[in-house]
Amino acid sequence: MLIVAVLLYLPFLWTTFLSFTRYNGLGSPEWAGLDNYQAMFSDPALLTSLRNTALWVAGTIIVPVGFGLLIAVLTYNMRFGAWFRLPFLIPYAISGVAVGVIWSFILQSGGALSQALDTVGVPGADSRWLLDAPLNTFVMILAAAWQASGVNALLFVIGLQSIPKEPVEAARVDGASGWRLFRSILWPMLRPLTTVVVGLSIVASLKTFDVVWVMTQGGPGRSSETLAITMYRETFVDSRYGLGGAVSVFLTVVTLTASIAYLRRQLSERKAL
Repeated sequence: MLIVAVLLYLPFLWTTFLSFTRYNGLGSPEWAGLDNYQAMFSDPALLTSLRNTALWVAGTIIVPVGFGLLIAVLTYNMRFGAWFRLPFLIPYAISGVAVGVIWSFILQSGGALSQALDTVGVPGADSRWLLDAPLNTFVMILAAAWQASGVNALLFVIGLQSIPKEPVEAARVDGASGWRLFRSILWPMLRPLTTVVVGLSIVASLKTFDVVWVMTQGGPGRSSETLAITMYRETFVDSRYGLGGAVSVFLTVVTLTASIAYLRRQLSERKAL
């Protein structure tokens, strides 16, 4: 508890205090009241950050979670299924910075993807993958999904292995297979684990930073910024610690609100069942 208090609670309380001050990292903070929050909500860049953060949340739920579930279901009873999942799991061992570097090489103008498309004569070789919004956000979501899909698949496989065999075998005796078996038996029994996977994905997407910073630094023209990038830029690039603290507090409130709302909805649905 002491470690958590020192490393988490005290810094957050200090950040909250700074959000009500004018402070550039030198000297003493000057009380500013709600000026930083007013400046934050009147900044058009915040709306862009909110839009991009919402895209990250939706994309992270749909792509890596959905793709991970697909991999898990297809390889669950497959011979050598663990070896088939291994290539999808390896990227999870790579840091977010390394993922950003790899995909920057692939997606930069004239990069590996553009050259490959040009070689085979497929349209899109002249696309500015990282320069046009919101295309840059979409391709970065796919880059992050490349890293996260494998571990989601592993979690879903663990969930499938925990399902009792009796109801599955009984459903198969009754003629259920394929999509019907998944929809009626496997998916309902995976709901508790799915709640955890989706909840973790929501929190991770709201805090997205490393991949975006390495690939675009929120540009061009702050068009691909997320709330975490905005917080970092205001604090450590522009030395406006008060405004950066306000963005940090706002991001914390958004994350807590989204997490609590999602968990409450899942719990209410489970009670209804």
